[in-house]
Amino acid sequence: QVQLVESGGGLVQAGGSLRLSCAVSGRPFSSGAMGWFRQAPWKEREFVAAITWGGGILTYSDSVQCRFTISSDNAKNTVYLQMNSLKPEDTAIYSCAAHYHGQYYALSSYNYWGPGTQVTVPS
Repeated sequence: QVQLVESGGGLVQAGGSLRLSCAVSGRPFSSGAMGWFRQAPWKEREFVAAITWGGGILTYSDSVQCRFTISSDNAKNTVYLQMNSLKPEDTAIYSCAAHYHGQYYALSSYNYWGPGTQVTVPS
């Protein structure tokens, strides 16, 4: 049974930082990469960042480039998202997902999802 559980969300003032974690149990061998997505109120879920388990390929959306950093720990089966210089527009539920094929930025490329963790940055 594959299970993804996010943690680390919370309320932080603009300009602050948070680090999200995604613990993966029952990791599917078919998944060579992990992604982070977010969904703000009344908006569609959008891609944030992705990384291969070996850390060889990293990609970010334009909106978080240079502020967020994705990393992975193979030994712990955990993926992290370090978020710096947070802005009110970063407020969303952040979810991690296991990639199985296709473009890293596409939702349809992921087949396992965590329930998400709320990040709130007041304006």
